[in-house]
Amino acid sequence: MIPLKFDYEVAESVDHAVQLLGQHGEEAKLLAGGHSLLPIMKLRLAAPAVLVDIGRLGDLSYVRDAGDHIAIGALTRHADVEHSDLLREQCGLLAYTASLVGDPQVRHRGTIGGSVAHGDPASDLPSVLLALDADFVVRGSGGERTVAARDFFQDYLQTALAPDEVLTEIRVPKLGPNAGWSYQKFNRRAQDWAVVGVAAVVERQNGSISSARIGLTNMGSTPLRASAVESALSGADASSVAEAAQSAAEGTSPASDVAASDEFRRHLARVLTRRALEEALSR
Repeated sequence: MIPLKFDYEVAESVDHAVQLLGQHGEEAKLLAGGHSLLPIMKLRLAAPAVLVDIGRLGDLSYVRDAGDHIAIGALTRHADVEHSDLLREQCGLLAYTASLVGDPQVRHRGTIGGSVAHGDPASDLPSVLLALDADFVVRGSGGERTVAARDFFQDYLQTALAPDEVLTEIRVPKLGPNAGWSYQKFNRRAQDWAVVGVAAVVERQNGSISSARIGLTNMGSTPLRASAVESALSGADASSVAEAAQSAAEGTSPASDVAASDEFRRHLARVLTRRALEEALSR
């Protein structure tokens, strides 16, 4: 199928994009790499009257050391996230997960900001950023604000972005020497969406687990944290991982579809959580 008719505007700056969004209201959508928006437009699941193209805003493509965190421009391509030496050294989880997104064509065109703003719970990066306790910088007609990842994803394909706001930057913490990480993903083909994915960040101190942060992919209408597992592991040791992982599906609402039943997804969440925790602790 082909999309319904729409108008096309090219933004010359972030402020210009905000102006265009304010002018056209909820009938407008931002276009960056296009790998999230265009497929659903072709299926006519989305029919924006206006596309505002921000893909040429080169000042939103960067990976920078910002002291206690790493700043990533929203238009940074997945391939650039994957190959960033800074991210590989200081936040390997994000660089590794970017290498699993789609296929090389998708990774060389799609952007990290587009993936985040789309808010698809089956996408890998949102759940990883949730596990990392990332922050998102957005700019709109009311100025600039920062939204924590835990507050950003609100419902299926719905985020905290207002109709006239643009996501400009993603901020992720540097993972110190006592932190281990893993992303485990089950899918039918290499380029497919995750049937289920699990991101784990585990910090250790004096031989025990001081904290564990676990993000779940495709286990509900938004990316989720496995809070029951996190609570069970606080202050525990590695021998508690298998038992704690059995709580991974608590509080989730996975869908049943052609890829998997909800029961199978819950089983996968438990298995992949155990594997992710074991790998994180082995680093």
